[in-house]
Amino acid sequence: MTTDDAGAVTATALDYFEGWFDGDAVRMERALHPELCKRAIRPDGSVDVTTAREMIEATGQGAGKAQRPADPAIQVRVDDVYADLANATVDSAVYREYLQLVRTSDGWKILNTLYCRTV
Repeated sequence: MTTDDAGAVTATALDYFEGWFDGDAVRMERALHPELCKRAIRPDGSVDVTTAREMIEATGQGAGKAQRPADPAIQVRVDDVYADLANATVDSAVYREYLQLVRTSDGWKILNTLYCRTV
């Protein structure tokens, strides 16, 4: 893993999280691969799935901004980079999220996520 790759993956994760909490749909769209599949396990064991388009629209409508804590405490850990693939873990005051990213001609993009609320 190069320092450049780790920095670019971190920047993408911050676009995603900060974009969500700031209601910035442009940053959210910049972070996401168009084929994003975001998943969470519901209490009943079923799976909630969100697409890139749904995330961008919800961000623009302020869904994340409405739940922004005073200090979102976003911490990004780049776990691995191999060729054009990367894994990162993001902790915030609200979520723990595992990101899988791919390198594209437009930079690193989040392709898959698995998350849960921490509060």
